Amino acid sequence: MRRPALAFLLAATTALTLAFAVPSRAAEEAVVIPAPALDAAPASGIQTAVVAGGCFWGVQGVFQHTAGVVNAVSGYAGGTKATADYQTVSSGRTGHAESVEIKYDPKKISYGKILQIYFSVVHDPTQLNRQGPDVGPQYRSAIFTASDEQKKVAEAYIAQLNAARVFNKPIVTKIGALEAFYPAEAYHQDYLTLHPNQPYIAYNDIPKVENLKKLFADNYIEKPTLVNASKATN
Repeated sequence: MRRPALAFLLAATTALTLAFAVPSRAAEEAVVIPAPALDAAPASGIQTAVVAGGCFWGVQGVFQHTAGVVNAVSGYAGGTKATADYQTVSSGRTGHAESVEIKYDPKKISYGKILQIYFSVVHDPTQLNRQGPDVGPQYRSAIFTASDEQKKVAEAYIAQLNAARVFNKPIVTKIGALEAFYPAEAYHQDYLTLHPNQPYIAYNDIPKVENLKKLFADNYIEKPTLVNASKATN
């Protein structure tokens, strides 16, 4: 996710070159995986999950098309408020990961189902400190847990998936307590919906949404739940 200016132009050129070289597909392929054996207990009220899996444009885009999600915001987690801005986070030295805060209705979707989508179609959890074309600890695979229950569910699920060997390599996703989440700049929000033809989005992220529709049809919604729309109705 190199943007803007020269880095963006390089990414766009690379994406266009690849588009002519190989069939259009996501940088990380979706993987069919079992549902978690251990899930969070039924709860009332809107719950929060925070995950990181590479560029937050695609992560946000997938969960904005997920039924039961009432809001998905791109942002930063893992570092301090003072360094929670895109240019600083892009240095890879802040401790932050590009993350997405997911507000969801547990009566419509469980925490475990969110993790299943996250591991299956959102990203490749076996890539260390990178995701597709994006390299650096700010693009790491991470789950920031909001409770002890979330921590237990996430740990148990990773152990389950590793034991089942559904991936060719071990999962490297880090699990840590959520200290704080900082929303990203306004121009990062709803980016996939607003720029579907941008080469990076078209090549890396639109296929993720297509895989969500294919593999999780019961959890897919055609109309995305946008940040801007949510603000307008508040």
